[in-house]
This record gives sequence, structure tokens and C-alpha cells, in this order.
Amino acid sequence: MAKLVALVSTLCILATFVHGHNQEIFNVEGDVYCDPCRVEFETQLSERLTGATVKLECRNRETSAVTYSVEGVTGINGHYSLKVEGDHENDICDVTLLKSPREDCNEQMEDLEKARVSCTKNTGITSHVRFANPIGFMTKYVNPKCAPVLFDLGFQLE
Repeated sequence: MAKLVALVSTLCILATFVHGHNQEIFNVEGDVYCDPCRVEFETQLSERLTGATVKLECRNRETSAVTYSVEGVTGINGHYSLKVEGDHENDICDVTLLKSPREDCNEQMEDLEKARVSCTKNTGITSHVRFANPIGFMTKYVNPKCAPVLFDLGFQLE
């Protein structure tokens, strides 16, 4: 009987140790682009920004305290991949823009300055990859080539 108790105790300790080291890891992926038309969505004139700095920050829903933060830089084609450790079920996680690599395209968009992403396994998503919506910067001035592009999309320009 003593051996059985010792075996069960050992298994419980081992299970606790393995569970504590079996932390969830997610990859948050997304894209950053430059909007030369200042319409705050991608058009055929938009360009992906290589070298843009982004930050993922998770905050507790109730206290707003930062529970996780990581920065990254976009690679080729303006794509980033951020490693997120832990399950952030009780957090709100957003990817935000920090810095543009281009002086001519560094104004942040009001509506697309951040992208919300779920970093928990309790979403029904089986993949550990989470995709964030594209976010971007705008040029200071509208590119003259935008008028026909926006007209083709159904926008009435004055």
C-alpha cells in the first residue's frame, strides 16, 4: 500500500512538473503596408513595408495591466511573426505599429493603427498560428495615381 501511495504521489508531482513546462506558444502573424491613397485600406497601389516595427501587447481585461509584450520587425513583403508565450484567455491582445521604415510613409491610420488578435487555445482554433488583420501607415499626400484606382473600386471622387 505504501508503494502505491508513493507511486501516485510521484505521478502527481511529475504531472505538475510537465504541465508547468508545457506552456502554450502561439505565433501571431500579419502584414504592414503603406497606403499612398490615404483611404485606410489596401489598394493595388499599396506597398508592403519591409523593416516596420510592430508590438504585440496583451492586457488583463479587468485591470488593464500589461501581461505580455513583444516587439518585432517586418521582413520581406512586410510580413511579421511574433512568438507569444502562454495562454492569454483573460487578456486583450493587440498588435500596434511603432515605427515606419519610410519617411514618406509614416503617418498612422486612425482605424488601422492596431489589430486585435486572440492568444488563447480556448477559441476552437486548432492551429497555434493567429493571423492579425493588416495594419499600415499612410503617406502625407495622396498619390495622383489613386484617383483612377479608387474610381475603379466604385468611389465617386469630387
